[in-house]
Amino acid sequence: METSIQKVRNIGISAHIDSGKTTLTERFLYFTKKIHRIHEVKGKDGVGATMDSMELEKERGITIASAATYCQWKNYEINIIDTPGHVDFTIEVERALRVLDGAILVLCSVGGVQSQSITVDQQMKRYNVPCIAFINKCDRNGANPFRVIEQLKEKLNHNAVAIQIPIGLEADLEGVIDLISMKAVYFDGAFGETIRIEDIPDALIDTAKSKREELVDAASVFSDELTDAVLEESEISEKLLVSAIRQGTLQRGLTPVVMGSAYKNKGIQLVLDAANLYLPSPLDVKNEALDIDKNEEPVTLTGNKNDPLVALTFKLEDGQFGQLTYIRVYQGVIQKGESYVNVRTGKKVKIGRIVLMHADQMEDVDKIEAGYIGALFGVDCVSGDTFTSPDFKVSMTSMFVPEPVISLAVKAKDIKSESNMAKALNRFSKEDPTFRTFVSKETNETIISGMGELHLEVYIERMRREYKVELIAGEPSVAYRETITQSTPFNYIHKKQTGGSGQYGRVAGFMEPIDEDDFIFENKVTGGSIPTQFISACEKGFLSCLDKGPWMKYPVTGIKIVINDGASHSVDSSEMAFQAAARGAFQQAYFKAQPVLHEPVMKVVIETPDEFQGNVMGSLNQRRGMIIGSQDEGNMTSIEAQVPLAEMFGYSTVLRSMTQGKAQFTMEFSTYKQVPKSVLEEIEKKNDKKTKTG
Repeated sequence: METSIQKVRNIGISAHIDSGKTTLTERFLYFTKKIHRIHEVKGKDGVGATMDSMELEKERGITIASAATYCQWKNYEINIIDTPGHVDFTIEVERALRVLDGAILVLCSVGGVQSQSITVDQQMKRYNVPCIAFINKCDRNGANPFRVIEQLKEKLNHNAVAIQIPIGLEADLEGVIDLISMKAVYFDGAFGETIRIEDIPDALIDTAKSKREELVDAASVFSDELTDAVLEESEISEKLLVSAIRQGTLQRGLTPVVMGSAYKNKGIQLVLDAANLYLPSPLDVKNEALDIDKNEEPVTLTGNKNDPLVALTFKLEDGQFGQLTYIRVYQGVIQKGESYVNVRTGKKVKIGRIVLMHADQMEDVDKIEAGYIGALFGVDCVSGDTFTSPDFKVSMTSMFVPEPVISLAVKAKDIKSESNMAKALNRFSKEDPTFRTFVSKETNETIISGMGELHLEVYIERMRREYKVELIAGEPSVAYRETITQSTPFNYIHKKQTGGSGQYGRVAGFMEPIDEDDFIFENKVTGGSIPTQFISACEKGFLSCLDKGPWMKYPVTGIKIVINDGASHSVDSSEMAFQAAARGAFQQAYFKAQPVLHEPVMKVVIETPDEFQGNVMGSLNQRRGMIIGSQDEGNMTSIEAQVPLAEMFGYSTVLRSMTQGKAQFTMEFSTYKQVPKSVLEEIEKKNDKKTKTG
């Protein structure tokens, strides 16, 4: 840990599925001498990529959990978090970006800016993460990096500018021209480990000059010195150009673009150089925490290791030695043997063991200083907790966690599986805030919910493998919601007379629809017609009706309840009586307020070869899909549509058979929309059946 904090880089690698993120990380580890043999993602050698340590990841060739590792390159220390591209694991991307200072956006030179690249870019924007872009797969047929740069500008609004251009493309990719040093760079040796620098080939000298002018133009906006040098037509030094590009990148005003092929080992060392040169150190990033004692006022963190500790846990893992907690230190130092406060629980926690991570291997250390990422053992906490010095009460801002949209019932086949399933579900819901689990009160079944079919499939598969759970999974069900469409008054008296004191409470007011998805309760009672101590009981009563609407038994959202009158009795009124009165008032007004059912609608993007375009669009129409647009990209077409989640079950199989396995799709939650009448009747029939058989 002797590296100066100026030379620390906390970076993430994020991209669309199959753009080559994990392959790129694998190459980084090879060139920085962290691993001594390159393994491929699709794992023909039976090993699989280093960063995909989970069995499932090796089999499917996808990254599920973001792995963390660190390596050194030219005296810089780089912490890399490899993030998943699949939307279902979007929380992993969110978490990684929360603790990163910079990112590398990987794009495929053939596919370009794809649907998931757009989602990832929005997440980077949300956390204000500066990035450089790496256009990968320049060795593939149809590679066109300059078209991808145009897409970066048009689709993502990036001020993207090439700092390299390729020497040859597709099968003829030989190396790249560095537009800063104006030299040609070739990668020799079996793994491209030997860098050979030559003069630019004559055939490319004009292109290189014009692209360098574009680069200088774009960078001069961020440096007065560079602007002066351009105007005076004096020699532009590499140092001056690099400093201007760095300024632009840190402000997210410029996105430097590097290119190459991770699989063919061309250009990787230059991507590492670009990360060192242009991405921020922990000191270049402004981090804020919220002061708990001062009404969550923002506090800017210093990043100084001598100040009180502020650290954020961003990921939990159950390792063979117990719970492993990934942590990023923003200020101060976390030391072995010391005690710190978990701000969420207010409890003191003693730190036993601290490690630095390299995928699934680890190295013990005594402390982690500000700006670094490491992991702790045996600390009881959940993802997103803040640890601080005992006398410094601040919390890092919470992460955005989307609501789950799909549920399944799962049932263990025997007693042993049942206890293992409970362990697994407990661990998964602690690790992943978008994965929820609960036991249904009506059916007594265990329900799991998440972000999509793939999300739940992976967890079911992990239960089978990692916890040896024999289980049966039910049909997926959709998170429908009820809401009302018009304002309706209520005036309800709850009256019960038994021996002794009775129960009495009158509640009057109205309910009305609101645009947001939440519940608002407003008290406009004057003159004490409902005594103040019973107002919260009224709110509780209304709240208790929301979990299960009186109509279709789905949760009720988008409703505002105002109480403005009522009556009480000096002896017979109680909290219980007013809760019951509120429940009665809700039931009384709800049906008159004309309830409707809303369903989750997904944004679906399908990339398919042109010849299947008609079939794919037809299949979306059959599923009540609304096609928003389609774009031709080479011989592929990208179709974007909004489709109700209920219609998307099993779609991957249908799409595969319809397009000979050549199309792929991504799906993410978009919005809630009203269910059409014909579909509503179907749902009502299904619910009636369930009630009868249940």
